[in-house]
Amino acid sequence: MNDRVYNVLFLCTHNSARSIIAECLLNRHGEGRFKAFSAGSQPRGKVHPYALDLLRQRGYQTAGLRSKSWDEFAKPGAPKLDFVFTVCDDAANETCPVWPGQPMTAHWGVPDPSAATGTEAEQRFAFADTMRMMRQRISIFVNLPVASLDRLSLQNRLDEIGRDMPKAG
Repeated sequence: MNDRVYNVLFLCTHNSARSIIAECLLNRHGEGRFKAFSAGSQPRGKVHPYALDLLRQRGYQTAGLRSKSWDEFAKPGAPKLDFVFTVCDDAANETCPVWPGQPMTAHWGVPDPSAATGTEAEQRFAFADTMRMMRQRISIFVNLPVASLDRLSLQNRLDEIGRDMPKAG
């Protein structure tokens, strides 16, 4: 039996919505097997208030959530990462730092809910839709037999999880 906890980093440009939501989802649904973190290439410096509202409404812990730079995870002493997932196309196209531990990577892009326009209800719906898409992917991920798959098979499964979803902005 493998009781190892895998460290997972979700990346986005601003680390204010998508990556924060993904961090919370994985920390709840993968508890005991995965430890999730999030960061951004150009952190906004604060988590989007609609993301925080949604997470609170769904019973997720929001204490300690903050928008932070991906540089924190490339420093000596940072958690050794097993997986790094980009959740926006901008971050996927940027040159990432060298991550300690040579983690497996995949792109799980989803549209940016903070770019949604319209009424407040329409904008909040965009955040809920992002959460729904990320939850679907994370649900598949936490059920993968990570320890028993060879690296190539696992990479293929990680890539499959990110396919067939709306294009991220």
